[in-house]
Amino acid sequence: MLLRMSSLFLRTLRDDPADAEVPSHKLLVRAGYVRRVAPGIYSWLPLGKLVLENVTRIVREEMNRMGAQEVLFPALLPREYYEATGRWTEYGDTLFRLQDRKGADYLLGPTHEELFTDMVKGEYSSYKDYPVTLYQIQTKYRDEARPRAGILRGREFLMKDSYSFDLDDDGLKHSYEQHREAYIRTFDRLGIHYKIVFAQSGAMGGSASEEFLAPTPTGEDTFVACHSCGYAANAEAVTTTAPAARPYDDLPPLAVMDTPDTPTIETLVSYVNEHHGLSVTAADTLKNVVVKVTTPGSDKTETLIIGVPGDREVDFKRLEAALAPGEPAIFEAADFAKHPGLVRGYIGPQILRELGIRYLVDPRVATGTSWVTGANEPGRHAANVVAGRDFTPDGTIEAAEIRAGDPCPRCGAELSIDRGIEIGHIFQLGRKYADAAGLDALGPDGKPIRITMGSYGIGVSRAVAVIAEQAHDQLGLVWPREVAPADVHIVGTGKDNQVEAALELAGELESRGLRVLVDDRPQVSPGVKFKDAELLGVPTVVVIGRGLSQGVIELRDRVTGEKSEIPLAEAADRIMAVTAA
Repeated sequence: MLLRMSSLFLRTLRDDPADAEVPSHKLLVRAGYVRRVAPGIYSWLPLGKLVLENVTRIVREEMNRMGAQEVLFPALLPREYYEATGRWTEYGDTLFRLQDRKGADYLLGPTHEELFTDMVKGEYSSYKDYPVTLYQIQTKYRDEARPRAGILRGREFLMKDSYSFDLDDDGLKHSYEQHREAYIRTFDRLGIHYKIVFAQSGAMGGSASEEFLAPTPTGEDTFVACHSCGYAANAEAVTTTAPAARPYDDLPPLAVMDTPDTPTIETLVSYVNEHHGLSVTAADTLKNVVVKVTTPGSDKTETLIIGVPGDREVDFKRLEAALAPGEPAIFEAADFAKHPGLVRGYIGPQILRELGIRYLVDPRVATGTSWVTGANEPGRHAANVVAGRDFTPDGTIEAAEIRAGDPCPRCGAELSIDRGIEIGHIFQLGRKYADAAGLDALGPDGKPIRITMGSYGIGVSRAVAVIAEQAHDQLGLVWPREVAPADVHIVGTGKDNQVEAALELAGELESRGLRVLVDDRPQVSPGVKFKDAELLGVPTVVVIGRGLSQGVIELRDRVTGEKSEIPLAEAADRIMAVTAA
């Protein structure tokens, strides 16, 4: 492949786009790889399409290597498939919904479990047909409420989704491990630094679930890691070690205190320590957060109260994951007006059962623990409010924020916290979708066997942005060789016969099988050409300039910044050796 910049459809920009927040968005637009069409929707220009195709090729090669077979489903899907599994309503506003001219409901596919399941049911009937793994690489659509960061979080994106179909749980575990290893090979080839973490399944359902996260300060996902035992988990999946239940017969009785003008934890702690002789911290208080929870497709809303230690906030992403498919929202003034029994800023759990309000607590709120919390009267709190004696929660919930230094749920050592971008997710789905579709195979005894499934996704277009997030410097992009739009970028500075020499070398390298980008633009200054070479990020750059008169050219390593002069006569061999390394 030979690309000549004199005819290449490309325009680089010197300034960052006004709406760009993260490096990948800025650089992919400035380097002419993508262009915005609408919020969360982007076009791929020639160089960007080459990078996208390279990522797609690597994903496809590793899926084929593990024995998966590629299919392709439509993006436009009829409603009935998603009604059967309940996801027409579970997905809520995330779905792009539309109707045809006859009024029939359709959606643009966000994921295709239902279609894969139905296809296998229609083609296979015997236990002898299994196991089988199918995959597709196809455009998906999700109506993101806040599309941002360029192609990192778009409303239209390219995704690889695969599905395993097995006769039993042992087969599912084997398929899961096969995918896990394939993902490791894939992301290693893509040059992505990643972490494998435990995760929540969310609306996908299923049991075992792991995410492949690319650590980066701009990531939307928070994950924890234990450097002692190797435990790692998405913040939504981190579990809290609950203290053992304690006896409470000898604990002092509940005591109501006047606490005027103390609607916050900070004001409460300060007041009770100063005026009531206590010695408590925010961690000794019990904060009660009121939310309203709606289920997609239903007009019913549940009032729910979450109890967490007062030194912690409720992490809404953890709360949403714990309540999925329910959608929580914070109580507002109008909601409190409808519930006069809930005194805003002074809510305690003592009366919630009488009010018929469900109460879920952080696991740290164990039986026998004593708290300072609201007394359900304006300007009053209560001390010595004991779990199991003065109130009984309806269950526990993992909704409190996670902090660096929290104990590892596996070994007890301190956890560290980092941010990352999800690039892959693997699930052991089990039989949720097989049950909905009635997917069975006749066993050797003639009895039906319910098939068990796994689901495995890779964000293909997102991977391009993730690589750009991790592989750039102050000058521009620095692509890993396997995904770069070319193996070598030759810059002819434009004086004397330098452009002609650049084209000649480019032709020779192309004939040897390299992908070559050559800057043969006339009347473009060397400085502009050098800046473009740095911005575009091809890993090997060759500059043919003033040294040509002495028979030498310059070889630059875009990754390390190293420069060296090599004889023109040896250039092709030397470049071939560098690109093969």
